Amino acid sequence: MKSKLVILAAITLAVPSVGFALGFRIADQDAEATARGNAFTATADNPSAIFYNPAGITQLEGTNARFGLYGIYLQSKYTDPSGLHSVRTKDQPAALPQFYVTHQIKDTPFTVGFGSYAPFGLGLEYPDDSPFRTLGLKGSIAYFTLNPVIAWKINSTLSIAAGLDVNYADAALEQGILPIPFNSFKFKGHGVGVGYNLGLMWQPTPQHSFGVSYHSADRINLKGRTTTAIPGYTYLVQDAKTDFQFPDFLTLGYSYRPTPDWNFEVDVDWTNWHQLRTFHLNQQVSGNVPIPFNWNSSLFYEFGATRYFAQNYHISAGYIYSTQTVPSGSFSPLVPDSNRHIGSVGIGWKKDRYSWDFAYQLTYGPPRTISNGSVADGDYRFLSHAITFSIGYHF
Repeated sequence: MKSKLVILAAITLAVPSVGFALGFRIADQDAEATARGNAFTATADNPSAIFYNPAGITQLEGTNARFGLYGIYLQSKYTDPSGLHSVRTKDQPAALPQFYVTHQIKDTPFTVGFGSYAPFGLGLEYPDDSPFRTLGLKGSIAYFTLNPVIAWKINSTLSIAAGLDVNYADAALEQGILPIPFNSFKFKGHGVGVGYNLGLMWQPTPQHSFGVSYHSADRINLKGRTTTAIPGYTYLVQDAKTDFQFPDFLTLGYSYRPTPDWNFEVDVDWTNWHQLRTFHLNQQVSGNVPIPFNWNSSLFYEFGATRYFAQNYHISAGYIYSTQTVPSGSFSPLVPDSNRHIGSVGIGWKKDRYSWDFAYQLTYGPPRTISNGSVADGDYRFLSHAITFSIGYHF
């Protein structure tokens, strides 16, 4: 019994280093937009405007539907300070769907729409013998949004929109308790929250268009269980919950169209990760565990260009510079964040009732060195490949 009490005391001391793998906001919600580096807020001329800028759906006549899939393979590599040993995350390809439908209400200035997409998500998993296993082994989140919107075309140049975000989140965390394999602390929880989104589009001339899009923050109460397991010593399952603040984000965009054959756009996308300070995991038996984040707000600088051809095809290219969110002082291997370069190319076709788009995206995170005097010290590199496609139909 005494040895079990010692282990339980060790658990209590170890758990406060908990961290979630939530450092990934997914801005890619349509293949045409992804091909343009997500510089789409001031263009927003297909049903995915529900996410990128709901005011843009007033440009769509009749009824339009669009389905897409974003598939990604990502990997993070850790190298210890000596440079002799390295660890890679396990292969975890993921595919995230998107669906949008819009309808212009006949003989009115209003258009309604509905979207379903995943604005946050993904995750990472390290081998059980990782040197930093007591900081994190596995983290994942599934986050889905149902988003009805209504847009009003005030006049020929100005539209505004508002929508409701109904959000579902399912989070899982696993970390080691001791620095040797085959022991763990796990949390799994889920919850529902509600937010909203707003949009504005102003196109004073055919050559110039401006867009603004905003998605509100949402505080979701994640309810579930924690599991503490050390073979031969203890196994404890208890109810647990925590409130997690998903951030709001704001995008400003400007599109320049010198001729009908070209569209250039630049956007600035701000995510308010600064809201993530310290939360508490409330366990039924063991009590509260602080979960420190102390993240910084971050920016996407997005640039995109599209060339349209007479044969109904178009090709696009884009670039994003993403600033890091997680400061060195609260760095976790489960969120190997860094400044990142994101490049993309794509092709699409649209005629009469049908349309499709296909894009490839490469994300590169240059080496980031952490030296906090902890087991997480070392160099981290990030690389991901993504392929996405969307198909549309006009009724």
